[in-house]
Amino acid sequence: MSIDEYLTFCDRALDGYAACVRELGDVHVNSSLTGIEGSNSAFVLVAHVVGVMGRWGRTVNRGIVVPRDRDAEFTATGTVDEALALLDLGRARLHEDAHAAEPAAAPRNPPADRDRTAYATQGAVLAHVYEELAQHLGQLEVTRDVLLGADATG
Repeated sequence: MSIDEYLTFCDRALDGYAACVRELGDVHVNSSLTGIEGSNSAFVLVAHVVGVMGRWGRTVNRGIVVPRDRDAEFTATGTVDEALALLDLGRARLHEDAHAAEPAAAPRNPPADRDRTAYATQGAVLAHVYEELAQHLGQLEVTRDVLLGADATG
């Protein structure tokens, strides 16, 4: 798979995040599912995946340290416009990082806290980025559906 093909999949996922955020609007962008442990708001999920993309695509693969406060990602709040701006920043950086990657080469700054064999190449690290994008997009779509469904029946 070429980098451009890879980015096509990532862009589809990021477009999905943007669509969900717009659909939820400022009324629900910071809402999570009540009574569901581990439920996250749309804004939290955007902040988290932007953090994931920066950490893995930039810090791990390229050795360009991007400061990250993972705990703060899970308490982040903001507006739809702020979420869309974060997505734009994350997308631009991901494109830059993916094009700079050497898929068969070892990451320049491998994670000390992970099984290095799972992330032995920059290509594997990029696959992990997409894995996270897809996983959390599904979570966001369920959150959107429940929140907007509750509005429709409430």
